[in-house]
This record gives sequence, structure tokens and C-alpha cells, in this order.
Amino acid sequence: MKTKRNIYLNMKPLEEARNIFFEHFSAAGTLITESVSPTDAVGRVLAEPVTAAVSSPNFHAAAMDGVAVKAEETFGASESRPKILAVGSQAVFVNTGHVMPYGADAVIMIENVQLVDTETICIEAPVFPWQHVRKMGEDIVATELLYPRGHKVTPYCVAALIAGGVFQVPVRKKPRILIIPTGSELVDWRSTVPEDMTPGQVLETNGYVLEKMVEACGGEAVRHEKVMDELDLIRRTVADAITGDMDMVMTIGGSSAGSQDYALPVLKKMGQMLVHGVTIMPGKPVLLGDIQGKPFVGIPGYPVSAIIAYEQFVQPMIQRMLGIADVPRETVPVTPTRKIASKLGVEEFLRVKLGQVGKKIVATPLPRGAGMITSLTEADGIIRIPSQAEGIKENDPVYAELLKPISTIRNTIVIVGSHDNTLDVLADELRVGDRSLTLSSSHVGSMGGLMAVKRGVCHLAGAHLLDTETGEYNISYLKRYLPETKVRLVNLVMRTQGLIIQKENPKGLSKIEDLCKNDVVFINRQGGSGTRILLDYQLAKIGLSSNQINGYADEEFTHMNVAVAVLSGTADAGLGIFAAAKALNLDFIPVVTEQYDLVIPEEYFNSPGIRRLLETIKTDSFKKRVEALGGYSTVKTGMVVSDL
Repeated sequence: MKTKRNIYLNMKPLEEARNIFFEHFSAAGTLITESVSPTDAVGRVLAEPVTAAVSSPNFHAAAMDGVAVKAEETFGASESRPKILAVGSQAVFVNTGHVMPYGADAVIMIENVQLVDTETICIEAPVFPWQHVRKMGEDIVATELLYPRGHKVTPYCVAALIAGGVFQVPVRKKPRILIIPTGSELVDWRSTVPEDMTPGQVLETNGYVLEKMVEACGGEAVRHEKVMDELDLIRRTVADAITGDMDMVMTIGGSSAGSQDYALPVLKKMGQMLVHGVTIMPGKPVLLGDIQGKPFVGIPGYPVSAIIAYEQFVQPMIQRMLGIADVPRETVPVTPTRKIASKLGVEEFLRVKLGQVGKKIVATPLPRGAGMITSLTEADGIIRIPSQAEGIKENDPVYAELLKPISTIRNTIVIVGSHDNTLDVLADELRVGDRSLTLSSSHVGSMGGLMAVKRGVCHLAGAHLLDTETGEYNISYLKRYLPETKVRLVNLVMRTQGLIIQKENPKGLSKIEDLCKNDVVFINRQGGSGTRILLDYQLAKIGLSSNQINGYADEEFTHMNVAVAVLSGTADAGLGIFAAAKALNLDFIPVVTEQYDLVIPEEYFNSPGIRRLLETIKTDSFKKRVEALGGYSTVKTGMVVSDL
């Protein structure tokens, strides 16, 4: 079949696109009503107002164990002038919840009753009318409104519905949303062995994620099996859904402008295009349309784009169908840890890690790729950078939408600096000792960590900066770059750095000098990282220039990313830690054992979170897990190396 590329003729700003889409469909109130039991109504939206059929309680009930009396017959009783009441005619023994005897309007607590004999009691204090009595209708009065239409039923509501005699609850039918993943490259995880996947195959994840997101906001998701990149096949699948009982159809993938992107041709053939392309990042290729009066959404294929497009268009449409408000996320003012550039003309949804440092909440950007689902799973919030801005200035306050509770943010230890695999172990071990404590680590290199400490945007930094003149680690750099900041240097681990190379060493590498071979491609760490400084030192020591290394300018930000580059064949070698090579079953040539320390400002050293962190790294459990990674020594772990 001859194919051609689609062209974004008229992309819309986000708010304009939303207005076009939502105003085109007057969806609220169109869903039919169904009746369910009170227990099955939890999470559902009321289609009609619900009124009580009976009162609760539906009789005057004793609220205490004691004696039911007519209040006026107790007036005047005191310690000096006690009153005697006849059991049966003036006083009736009752338990909590019992029906009040005819004529009685108060209960004397049993501990205030003196039993004279089987026929009389003595009281030394009066009670007032309706004291210790639950009057009929105290909680619910028959015919009163329990909940208005559009109310979302919670578990708390179940008791009120049942107590009010509402045994059938009118709710809006859940909107049925068909999810159609498209793409010939997709494979199903349920029938796939990961090790047998071939290059070009992609595990289908978006359909499962969006299925659960639809369910979470009150819809009924129907996930179709993946559909191959064939125009007629996709069209027939959409046609079957539109003529069925679906309320909305989503295709995943194929919404962009590529020659194999068929969402737009399907929409044009079957219905009306409303919007193709929105000026947001990620999520630009979203497609919005109408097929036979039903919303059609072409969701981009990259995971983060798919989620953001869903949250901005599909979720609010489902809520409109259900007749409930689209409640925005809570926002808080945050301070970026560094300057952030952004593309002019596009509203960017920047995923960030958050943590409270001192009196401010700091935000550290996560990787920005639309295909990086971990940038959402690890994110604490989202900063929306307006389309008319070219970025955010360093220390310039902005607002972030919270993805996690503010209590979690305030219980987060923020570490910025050099990457090390043991930080993942530390994050997990911290949760064992204190389930409310979270470790947020951002990998910007050792020098980046020191600058974060200097700016006061982290609780501690990870560093392994070699002083090439003395052979010491970190101390001279602290004196040079943090002369006015009092810090303590605590060792986390000693670790082995070396060349991470492909299995069985096909290029025959054995030492740093071999990186200069014409057929060797190197992958480097970013400038300012301790590993980069180590490499430059080793090159200078043997009289080599960085210009002699093919790939010296190609950078990664973590040891694991270096290892992945070698594993994938993008590079033949990279300098990194042994643990990264071991994790991906790569070979390794040791170069040096180095010291990886935690730089902790004095003002945070005795804070509860840092105290807990320092206790954790001294535990046998942490040390055993670290040593099992390979290439680490914990003989100095937890020791204060220097107090500057």
C-alpha cells in the first residue's frame, strides 16, 4: 500500500484544544442510569438525588447503659436530698440501643444509680430532658436529601445509605472506553520471553496503563489486542467499536505524522477531525475527533506522551460524561536546583523530584524523553513551563503540581551529585527502618553535587573527586569550592573503577591506552563528574590527549547508562564501576579503587532524616547488600573522613 506522511497543519495550544474538544461534545448527563446495591455503589457517581426512605434511628434509643426515666421526676435530686424512684413505674433498666419506654425521655447512667432493693433505686443528681438519648431521626430524617446527583459514593456513604433505607442506588452507567494499541512492532508480555525478543520488538505497555487509568477515574476500560499497522484493519476495528456500545474510542500509536501512522486517515475516512497536534511536550501528536457522535482520541505511542495526553483530554471527558468536576492537582511553590532551558512555543510538562530543604521545596528535573516512563514513576511533581517561556532561571520560584502527598515530600532526603548503585540499596534500606522516609537522588556529577550544597538545594551530595596532586579524595575540592560552608565528609563506600567492556573482550582491550585504537568507540561520563576527572587524570599521566579517543565527547550521566551503551554495542568501552558491569554481565578491567563520600552540610548533619541515613549505612544488612553488588568495600563505611 502506498503511504504518505501526515502534516501538522494547524497545531493548537493546550487550552484551545481542550475547549474545542469538550465544547464539541455535550457528554454530561447522556449516560443511562442503572441501580446497584449500596456496597456496589462505592466509587460510582449518583445519577439522581438520593433521599432517605426511613429515619435513623427510627425510634428513641438509649445512648447509655442505665435507667430510663421521665426527666422531670428527677428534678431536685442532690447528695443532701436524694430521690427514690420505683423500678418499673418510674425507672426502667435499659442497655445502649434499647427502645426508650413510653413516657421516658432521659437515661441515668448506671454508675450514677444506687440500687436500694429490687423495687427501688436512689439517685443523687437530676437529668435533663433527652439526656443520654438518641432521638428518632437524630442522624437521618426520612425524606431528607442524603446526597445530590453527581456525588461520588465513598465507603463512608455506605452506612448512611443503608441506615436511610436506600437499598438500590441510582448511579450513572460507567462510560465504556475502547483502547486499541496499534503497531506491528508490539509484542504481548503474557506470551513473550524477554530474552528472546529481537531488535525492533517493543513490549506493549500503554494499553495496560491506560486501562487502569480509565478504571481509576470511573470508566470501564475494554482493552483490545494489538492491531497491526494496516489501515483497513485499524479502520474495521474502530468501526466495530463505534457501532457497538462503546462511549469513546482511543487508539494508541500512529497519531503522528509518519508514513505508517494511520490514526488520522482512519478518522478522516470515518468522521470529523477536531484537532491534530497540540503544542505540549510530551504529547504533541495527540489527535482529537468525532466519529458518529462519539469522541475519538489518537494517543501518541511514547509512554509519557500517552499518559499526559490521556490526563489532559480523555480523563476530563470521562468525568464530564459522569457529571463530576475535573479537580486539579494540588500545587506548591518550588525552587529549581538549576537553570532549566525549554523550547519556545511549546508548553512543557517537566517531571521533577521534590524535597524540602530548609524552608523551601526544591525541584530537580528528571530526564525529559517522551519514552522514559521512569521519569513519571520517579517524579514527585510536574512543572508546567509556559509556551512563551524559554525556560526557568536558577533559584526562580515556580509552581509544581504534586504527584505525591506533601507529607512525603517533607520526609524526603535530597541527595544530589555523583551516581552510585549503592544509593538504590540505601533508598530501600531506609524504608525498612522508617516507612515514611524517602531518598531522592539526582545524578549531576560530583561537582554538580558540591554546587548544589553551595546553593542550599540539597541535604547532602555524593562525591568522588580525586586530587591529582595529593591522591586524596574530595577534601581539596571542598576547601576550594565550599570555603564558607561547614560540612562533614562521611564515607559511603570504597569502589573499583575501571573499563566496562563487551563480553569476551572482542577488541582485546587491557588498559587505558587501548582507548586510542582506531576501531574502539568510547562512551564518556559528563563533565564535572568524578569519573570524568579520573579519566582525564589517567590520560594525562600516560601522556595521551582526549582528541585521540573516538567518542570522548559522547556523554552519559550514570554508570548504568555507560554499561547499557556498551551492552547495546553503541560503544566498545566506558569508564565506570565494577557493579555496573556485573549487573549487565559485561567484562571489566580494573583501573583504580576510589573513595565515594557523602558531603553533608553541618546544618543538616543532626537532623532526624540524616541521622537515620547514617545509622542505616552502618547496618550489617546494608553492608551485605552493597558487597553483593561486587566491586565495593565497606571497611570505612560510616566513618567521618573530615570535618571542615
